[in-house]
Amino acid sequence: MEDNYGQIRVLHVLGGLGVGGAECRIMDLYRNMNRDRVQFDFLVHYSPEKTGKKSPTSDELMAVREPDYFDNTVYTLGGRIFCIPKFVGTNMIDYKAAIKRFFKEHRDEWKIVQGHMTSTAAIYLPIAKKAGIPICVAHARSAGVDKGVKGIATNFLRTPLRKGGLTDFNFACSKEAGIAVFGNTLMEQGKVKIIPNAVDLRNFAYNEEKREKIRKELGVSNALVIGHVGSFRYAKNHEFLIQVFSNVCKMLESDNEHRYSMLHGIRIKLLMLGMGPRMDEMKDLAEKLHVYDKCIFAGNKSNAADYYQAMDYFCFPSRYEGLPGSVIEAQAAGLQCLVSDSVTHEVDVTELVSMMDINLSPKDWAKKILDDLVFAENDNTDILSEEIKLNKTVTAIAGERRESVFETEDTPDFDLLDKDTGFETLNVPDKGANIKKDAEYSIGDREGSSEYILNKLRNAGFDVKVQAKLMEYFYERGHF
Repeated sequence: MEDNYGQIRVLHVLGGLGVGGAECRIMDLYRNMNRDRVQFDFLVHYSPEKTGKKSPTSDELMAVREPDYFDNTVYTLGGRIFCIPKFVGTNMIDYKAAIKRFFKEHRDEWKIVQGHMTSTAAIYLPIAKKAGIPICVAHARSAGVDKGVKGIATNFLRTPLRKGGLTDFNFACSKEAGIAVFGNTLMEQGKVKIIPNAVDLRNFAYNEEKREKIRKELGVSNALVIGHVGSFRYAKNHEFLIQVFSNVCKMLESDNEHRYSMLHGIRIKLLMLGMGPRMDEMKDLAEKLHVYDKCIFAGNKSNAADYYQAMDYFCFPSRYEGLPGSVIEAQAAGLQCLVSDSVTHEVDVTELVSMMDINLSPKDWAKKILDDLVFAENDNTDILSEEIKLNKTVTAIAGERRESVFETEDTPDFDLLDKDTGFETLNVPDKGANIKKDAEYSIGDREGSSEYILNKLRNAGFDVKVQAKLMEYFYERGHF
């Protein structure tokens, strides 16, 4: 539906507006949308007990709802926020009644309802459709569920989505997320459209000035920083991350063979961005493993992109993910990434990514990290000899600087950029191909390889500016 200003209004349904993966991706899209034509509103969930009423209205819930992280962003961009009672399993009748009342009160305001909260999408989307919403979309952003009763309940509530017929469109951020939420049958029938979690790539491009600023603020100017970005919850597997880091520290202390002598004397830090219910538990674990003084629990940051610049390596051992934008962001920042092979492989875009089994020991992961930090081997024997090359990141911190090991006269010219998106589309080779003629770069040279990496991510569909144009088309026309 168009409002009085000629805008098409889209209602996004979420659990809240905190710093989560889905929320960050939607806000990136929102900022890059042509808001003269398409405007977003948000329907979030909140505990009804806060009002003291059994079935509070949206206005009553909004009156007691605590402001969330992205509230100001929504209001600044021209959106509205509405609230319904949180579904807790025992309030099905009240939950349905609240949704029916909400769409009755706001009849004809939205052309599209896009439900990112798939655990209850089979409840609220049919009600929205019956209330006259022209297009209802279920959008899968997770490829797994928590263990225990919560996970069983989530799978049960998603079952109607897998039968089809409840929605006009099904979106998923990856093939794994599509199968997890909508099932194999709908995927095989082509009834699920894959839309990658896109990010504002330019915002994460390597910036030396930002790096120095954040590292100074954190007191890690002369430290080697292993980073992670993600909320402290089961899926992110922070306990494994901290165990890996503990092993990194132990291996450096007991390096009798001097395999990692280049790192001797350099402080090692683990920088973690994010908040969540398991944060205190992870702090206790860091204390138990005697690495708490080496860990930085930074919380949520409005300028999270700047903190990627301060990192020297990115470790992401999640148990499951739909499509983690943080791994794309880390690549955009030029970071080597060690990622769980349980994570959807769509994030394995550039030569910066290595994927590893989380069933291996934390010591195995620690060895991989240290080897990556100190040694950079090249398989292209026609470019380099078989000798091991020192990683430029480590040598820079240690005070010894070397030329990029991939730098040649064949390095492409990245000066001409696309007028609309800030990129030039290049002939980027597949990962693992001989890259001598097309694009040569050093994994340790984040600044020198930035344009190549950003362009490769864009070509893989992860640039939000390109995706914003795609979604504008969909919102306006109701099809792709």
